[in-house]
Amino acid sequence: MKDVAGTPMDFRKPTAIGARINDPYDQLTLAGGYDHNWVLNKSAHGLTLAASAYDPASGRALEIYTTELGLQFYSGNFLDGSITGKQDKVYKYRYGFCLEPQHFPDSPNKSNFPPVDLKPGEKYYQKTVYKFLTR
Repeated sequence: MKDVAGTPMDFRKPTAIGARINDPYDQLTLAGGYDHNWVLNKSAHGLTLAASAYDPASGRALEIYTTELGLQFYSGNFLDGSITGKQDKVYKYRYGFCLEPQHFPDSPNKSNFPPVDLKPGEKYYQKTVYKFLTR
């Protein structure tokens, strides 16, 4: 885990996704853009705001609330035009992004990560809310 302060990974203040995506930063270079898990700065165990996105051109906005401790952000680095969506729109390189609340990757093998063991008979509960709105 690395501190995001002063890096292209710092989205604690509103920043356009593409503003720093091509910066010469080792993690961006390795992944071809964003494809990383952020540790959420949560002070409570309940449902909290994890991320938001806003498109000033359309006014569309997204807010994501979750009980999870991490958020995977993927910036469409491997979209290559081979997938066609609704109304025959082709998904080209970086034409979309994903924000996926989750546990930390490789948690079972990292003793310093929160545990993810689920034993027989136990139940696992988590909640994620995707709120779409206009501004």
